[in-house]
Amino acid sequence: MTTTIHDAPTDRPRTSRRRGHLRFAGHYLEMLVAMLVGMVALGPLWSWATPGLADRADAHAMIMAADMTIGMGLWMRIRRHSWRHIVEMSAAMVLPFVALLLPYWLGAISGGTLMTGGHLLMLPAMLVAMLLRRGDYYHHH
Repeated sequence: MTTTIHDAPTDRPRTSRRRGHLRFAGHYLEMLVAMLVGMVALGPLWSWATPGLADRADAHAMIMAADMTIGMGLWMRIRRHSWRHIVEMSAAMVLPFVALLLPYWLGAISGGTLMTGGHLLMLPAMLVAMLLRRGDYYHHH
């Protein structure tokens, strides 16, 4: 018996899974870009409206977290994510900074560590939030 091209197993499940992984990674990268846009667009406004506030590391960290969260939240809304998902992702972005405030205030970490640590912890926190809602990020909106 000969095998025709129609009898050969398809690659469809693997291709579908690969597309899902690419969409997921694409969503993550889109949010990172939106965060950068938020920082670049809103950072100068804070400097203008509240001169000197950014001289305090704790205030600067929270302002930067807010700028990134606003940019990301706006992009998620444009992508038609629910408000619940936006709030969850926003919490994942801000909580690492909040968690580091007490050690900073107690003098256990420096302002640079607060800023760097908050940014570094934010990335896996966002990934966890996305994995908890993977169905929303693996599919196209």
